[in-house]
Amino acid sequence: MPIDIVVVRENTEGFYADRNMHFGQADMLVTEDVAVSMRRITRSASIKIARQAFDLATTRSGRVTAVHKANVLRQSCGLFLSCCREVAVDYPQITYKEELVDAMAAHLVRAPQEHDVIVTTNMFGDIISDLAAELSGSLGLGASLNSGRDHAMAQAQHGSAPDIAGQGIANPSSLIGSTAMLFHWLGQKHNCPEFQTAAAQIDGALESVLSDPAKRTRDLGGPLGTEAFTDALITALGHD
Repeated sequence: MPIDIVVVRENTEGFYADRNMHFGQADMLVTEDVAVSMRRITRSASIKIARQAFDLATTRSGRVTAVHKANVLRQSCGLFLSCCREVAVDYPQITYKEELVDAMAAHLVRAPQEHDVIVTTNMFGDIISDLAAELSGSLGLGASLNSGRDHAMAQAQHGSAPDIAGQGIANPSSLIGSTAMLFHWLGQKHNCPEFQTAAAQIDGALESVLSDPAKRTRDLGGPLGTEAFTDALITALGHD
């Protein structure tokens, strides 16, 4: 079945110790038998990420799903949801709904085609994005972009994969797709159509190569290693 999902993940706060505090850690060992973690959710960051999601949805199928756990984390997820609802009022043309994160995991496995833009907090986004990438066939396919108002950084959604470093078996699609996302962001930021064209060409070449089972990497059931796959992609770009 066709799957086309974007996870819009707030990436500056939430349950991540090094991003929560002005000074010190938010993940603490109070005694040798007691550990405590604190979570920070702010109105400003929640409004910002919600608006990003709704803006993106206007260029896609016009659907936004806010993922949360407000039945348990009533204050922090409650604040996040209230911000999403506030932003939703400004986008009456967008179909908006909310899902608990555990239910969302089940829904993605059962019927991923029912979702388009998913907006959520940091840790939930970390988990949901891995699930969505694996549903597409491999973690090696998940492109990712950390974007802000003035800067953006492209990175493979799966991280650096140190356990397979130097073996020539990594699927470079995620990092290459992330580069395409960066070109797209640069094109929008600087009103530069050449960057937009480059992004479209990279995406097209990736789709062309991945559609051929003989040109896929091993994680997708194909025969190619990292270098051979990259060579095939370069060839496809040359024909674009």
